Amino acid sequence: MKPFIQYMKWTLCGSAVFVLAGIAVFTIGHQPFLYSLLYGAAGGAAVGAAGLWNAKRLFLKKHRLTRKEYAYIKENLEEARDKIIRLRRALFRSRSIQMLKQNAEILRITRRIYVLTKQEPKRFYQAERFYYQTLDSVAELTEKYVLLSSQPRKNKDLSMSLSETRMTLAELSRRLEEDLHELMKEDIDDLHFELDMAKHSLRK
Repeated sequence: MKPFIQYMKWTLCGSAVFVLAGIAVFTIGHQPFLYSLLYGAAGGAAVGAAGLWNAKRLFLKKHRLTRKEYAYIKENLEEARDKIIRLRRALFRSRSIQMLKQNAEILRITRRIYVLTKQEPKRFYQAERFYYQTLDSVAELTEKYVLLSSQPRKNKDLSMSLSETRMTLAELSRRLEEDLHELMKEDIDDLHFELDMAKHSLRK
């Protein structure tokens, strides 16, 4: 279950316990209204906190991660999200139709890698090159390209620099595809295995 849904689920559970416990203490326990509120709030907070703690424990167990590993991956994902936001802003400031098409593909692949890693944090270790190298290079080069291409007058050196940057971005786009393939390698291998098993079964 997604973290946001888990948060909402246990927040609602905590709120329900707060109301029910408060009413019970006030009506059955004959406690003052203020004490009833305090007992209800304590009970609701305890249930919500315990539920969220257990949900996180199960999440880490499912993905075979320690809390320290998950904190490290989460920090890198937050940094990557900021870079992807920068990249998206820069990509669509380009005035070239040709670059817009390439930029849309770059953004599609970067978002795909990010979403897959967020859903299954253990995949982070298969995509380290993307998070430590490729994404940084793509974001920085794209921002510089957009800045230079927006200049009203372009001399020979600037035109050559822009041309080189476009070629480098094309190479980085291919590297992004390699990073995505590496991330999906186990899934592809599993698919091939299932296909071989299915063909073997059909031959019988």
